Amino acid sequence: MKPLQPDTLIRNPQARPVVAAAVVTSSAARVWDVVGQFARFDRFIPALARIEMTGTGVGALRTKFFKDGHCVVEQLNSRDEQAMHMTWTTLYNTLGIARLWAAMSVEAHGTECSKVVWTIIAEPVETAHAGFEAFVQAFADSALENVRRLFS
Repeated sequence: MKPLQPDTLIRNPQARPVVAAAVVTSSAARVWDVVGQFARFDRFIPALARIEMTGTGVGALRTKFFKDGHCVVEQLNSRDEQAMHMTWTTLYNTLGIARLWAAMSVEAHGTECSKVVWTIIAEPVETAHAGFEAFVQAFADSALENVRRLFS
């Protein structure tokens, strides 16, 4: 019998990136304090009922519970407080997403203006899922519009 070898179900998605962006009338640091808090996406995604964290910092897991009963478990891959960006990977979900990698970043545009960018690369469980990319784009666009409104 052949000995067991290391294996994993985690792999990066191979899809076209979906990018949502918003220009926000506030300093980059203030915007990062909202979108850069891995445990607090409920501040700008009203569909979330609650978020539970396991651990802190890179490697921490967040479980997002949606008001409609869906659940998503994600791992924080990287976070740079000075550069104001972070990345994460979905490990489990009930949304029909096979693989998802995401990045959030904020950059200053002057002293009281900033740009937040959310990049998502995702693959649906069913490869012929019509409307999947549009669903992901609409979700990210809506969340960043909420961020923009928080500062207007």
